[in-house]
Amino acid sequence: METVHIKINNVPYEVAAGSTILEAAHSVGIEIPTLCYLKEINEIGACRICVVEVKGARSLVTACVYPVNEGMEIVTNSEKVQASRKTNLELLLSTHDQNCLSCVRSTDCELQKLCRDYGVNGMRFIGSRERYTIDDSAPHMVRDDNKCILCRRCVAACKANQAVGVIGANERGFSTHIGCAFEAPLGDSPCVSCGQCITVCPTGALTEKDDTAKVWAALRDPSKHVVVQPAPSVRATLGECFGMPIGTNVEGKMVAALRRLGFDGVFDTDTAADFTIMEEATEFVQRVKNGGTLPLITSCSPGWVKFCETYYPDMIPNLSSCKSPQQMFGALTKTYYAEKMGLDPHDIVCVSVMPCTAKKFEIGRDDMSAAGDNIPDVDISITTRELGRMIERAGIKFTELPDEDFDPALGESTGAATIFGATGGVMEAALRTAVELVTGETLEKVEFHDVRGTDGIKEASYDVGGLHLNVCVASGLTNCDAVLKAVQSGEKHYDFIEFMACPGGCVNGGGQPTQPASVRNFTDLKALRAAALYGEDDAKAIRKSHENPLLKKVYAEYLGEPGGHKAHHILHTSYVAREKLY
Repeated sequence: METVHIKINNVPYEVAAGSTILEAAHSVGIEIPTLCYLKEINEIGACRICVVEVKGARSLVTACVYPVNEGMEIVTNSEKVQASRKTNLELLLSTHDQNCLSCVRSTDCELQKLCRDYGVNGMRFIGSRERYTIDDSAPHMVRDDNKCILCRRCVAACKANQAVGVIGANERGFSTHIGCAFEAPLGDSPCVSCGQCITVCPTGALTEKDDTAKVWAALRDPSKHVVVQPAPSVRATLGECFGMPIGTNVEGKMVAALRRLGFDGVFDTDTAADFTIMEEATEFVQRVKNGGTLPLITSCSPGWVKFCETYYPDMIPNLSSCKSPQQMFGALTKTYYAEKMGLDPHDIVCVSVMPCTAKKFEIGRDDMSAAGDNIPDVDISITTRELGRMIERAGIKFTELPDEDFDPALGESTGAATIFGATGGVMEAALRTAVELVTGETLEKVEFHDVRGTDGIKEASYDVGGLHLNVCVASGLTNCDAVLKAVQSGEKHYDFIEFMACPGGCVNGGGQPTQPASVRNFTDLKALRAAALYGEDDAKAIRKSHENPLLKKVYAEYLGEPGGHKAHHILHTSYVAREKLY
């Protein structure tokens, strides 16, 4: 690696050539604050919180975009630098809604922390300011431009990572604000509900639509039987809400906390993930053998499904008809579980805890009522962040909880289900089952390392029982978009594709705990969180979905054959082409 010699705060260092001042300082243990910077997607130097002094420069420079060079001398904490940062923060607060006590991001707000660090009280600049109507038109989130600092991180995430670009800067000067084209409500835009904009917002301007009040109401209703199902990735991230290290698997404590919140059944979405694999692998094998539409594309990610319906409606026949694990779990709860427990499905409230804001949209989709009579498969979907807030509100000391196990009725799962939360996990889990379905032989080595890792696009080829299979895995809708274009042009040929809307998969979903840019820019959140899931998979006694004893029992006693009439009615769904209004 080529290096250069620089001084930071009069201390000599050797750092990587071509790095920015921000990167160079971080590499030697010096953190320079930022508000707008997101590595590789929003490097615009707009907020000017990262300004530093450089010897010879006529003014302060922005560390996030200013490259180092041989002999450069930098000062990161001079009186001039600190005064400039403080003034910029005061200017941001002059147009900012400072109702911090009731803000969902209080104590977790990057702007709030910086103001505390620099002794800013928000009273220096007071003048006229715009007032914006809160936009709660979308099913998954709320936008409050009164708290927006125009960092444009959300705009960059929506366009660069997700290929959607439904938001941007409208008007100019003091009237500048983030919104949709023609000031359309977000709910009327071709937004796919992924929530990636929320995870990168440094303030409370963007938040998920809080549905915890609905959960509390259900828990307090004695006429309701309330069950909960946390998704595979939640166990790898929930601990972050309570200060635990990134990548800590808190499955046991999570179960204990859910039980103490008062749920009548604490089950595992992983169980339904095993059913998803059983149905999806069966569907794939049937399409291959019967000349069905290929490539088969996974349908677990509702953000991706909505993207397909909106932007690639001609690819809808390629989508697996399988419901997502969230919806399969709800369907099994309102049918199999209701019958087994002697419960009226009308009286069951199924709550999901998901890494994904698009799940809030998914629960309201058509053809998601296995029990009929307009009974939704899933009644309420909350994010990992919402569950964290519920636990705090209940006064539960999460880190001190003992580890407990899921309730067995719908709580048995395999390692294959656990890795659903990481990009490539659905593909690997499906291959573990599909290979045995095709060959009729026992798969001794269950790891498919070619589809693992956090790369945006991964490809692999396998020879399975005389069949040559080309598979692809992509996460982040920009990468999905690139793969689809290559497939449609004939440049690429695949038999099976896994798409996830969020970069890195569910571990990096729009409903996961927020992390400041200082962490996001220099820590591989996706890899650390995914490692917790692969670790659990490695430790499982059963690592193939079709070997799950509960799954076998439910098929034998209730569903019949995988892919059969009853299984298809309960566990499969349909899609619809959606109109892009602009």
